[in-house]
Amino acid sequence: MLPKKAIIIGSGVAGLASAIRLAVQDFEVIVFEKNNYPGGKLSDFYKDGFHFDAGPSLFVQPQNIEELFAIANENIENYFSYEPVPIACKYFYEDGTIINAPSNTNLLAKELHEQLGEDENAVKAYLQQSSNIYENIGTVFLNFSLHKTATLFQSAIIKAIRKSKLRYLFTSMNSENKHFFKNEKTVQLFNRYATYNGSNPYKAPAMLTLIPDLEFNNGVFYPKGGMISITKALYQLALKKGVQFHFNASVKKIIETDGIVKGVVVNDKNYFADIVVSNVDAYFTYKNLLGKTERALKILKQERSSSAVIFYWGINKNFDELELHNIFFSKNYKAEFDSLFTTKKVYNDPTVYINITSKLEPSQHAPGQKENWFVMVNAPANIGQNWGEYKNIYRKAIIDKLNNILKIDVEPLIITEEILDPVTIENKTSSYTGSLYGTSSNSRLAAFLRHPNFSKSIKGLYFVGGSVHPGGGIPLCLHSAKIMSHLVAKDFKTKKHFEAHH
Repeated sequence: MLPKKAIIIGSGVAGLASAIRLAVQDFEVIVFEKNNYPGGKLSDFYKDGFHFDAGPSLFVQPQNIEELFAIANENIENYFSYEPVPIACKYFYEDGTIINAPSNTNLLAKELHEQLGEDENAVKAYLQQSSNIYENIGTVFLNFSLHKTATLFQSAIIKAIRKSKLRYLFTSMNSENKHFFKNEKTVQLFNRYATYNGSNPYKAPAMLTLIPDLEFNNGVFYPKGGMISITKALYQLALKKGVQFHFNASVKKIIETDGIVKGVVVNDKNYFADIVVSNVDAYFTYKNLLGKTERALKILKQERSSSAVIFYWGINKNFDELELHNIFFSKNYKAEFDSLFTTKKVYNDPTVYINITSKLEPSQHAPGQKENWFVMVNAPANIGQNWGEYKNIYRKAIIDKLNNILKIDVEPLIITEEILDPVTIENKTSSYTGSLYGTSSNSRLAAFLRHPNFSKSIKGLYFVGGSVHPGGGIPLCLHSAKIMSHLVAKDFKTKKHFEAHH
């Protein structure tokens, strides 16, 4: 009997995970990637002796990667290693307040008590609730399709409904944080977690308070070699499992007949398969690959997530006061989010995030006594703003903020620079409007309105990645591949490899 064939469009982290999972299910897998490298947003580059991870910079839940090696019966140590990071993030406020936020609940409670006067028990209670929401409700969203009737009868769903509180959906993340904390700085610190999926804490539901659980209860980690090592490991594992990759191979069309997927068109050639998995933004999949403009426009009814402007700076100095992850907060967080989602204009006092991998691997990522700064500000999705002008405003605002807080003139220290903006993000990664996480989670029903991991109208067509259920960011993209592979196993009754915890 001939093996079933699977075609995957795009080799972002969800595409790579999908390729591995389907290969394990005995599919013959081909991946078509329009770029000349795998990884999508999870890529890297070198410039003037500096190494930069180009995209996501935070690594949590290493078990998602470990699981892929486990189901493939491969030893992860041969491909990938990581280490815990004691300080999850260092926070700087305009008035000189500094918070070293440890990846540990008790130590964090102590730090927030000493620096901001918070009740240690309130901090612990908040993180316990965060853990409860994640364990009892979040895991249902992450491990099941919300768009299959059978899901409703899973015991986990029934348990999740019992554990849900109405305020998790009907009050905002900001309101929930204000309920627990008395210091506005603490509220701002925990409001920041809405940005992990490109959302607004003043509108997003309190359900998103499950996100801090990942850092403070489970830990932050650093992959040796930088974030690109995740892409490299998964790519090598996919190759080992027999997956074929075609780079510089842009899919022009998904072939479907009478509601059944047949394959794809690449460079005027037809490639046939039993299933097609799109790791491309759902909007572009419908508009460009299926020619279904009406269906594509339906996706746009949901608000897009925020985007980013990123400056990659080679810095001619070592900053002992900085950590791997650093945040320099804006004075008025509410106004910053209004500009991101309401006016969609540049904000002249943005919150600045700096990631410095040379802190952990100095010689690998920067020349002697220098640092590689990944400097990011949240930016509105692209609706035709003047990004040339916006980039200059953001650059000046970032430098002014760093000069003020670090008490040093940063600009002369910048010896090399690259810039990424929403337009480039869209062009490189096919993320519509450059939104980093597809749709935002700014409404109560956002989790239910995301596109499912399968097509309801085309048999054999599946979806993974940040623009579909369960959402954007590395952990969620990896979960989308897992959900898809379970759906395929059910639909095609393939040999199914259940993970140990099933």
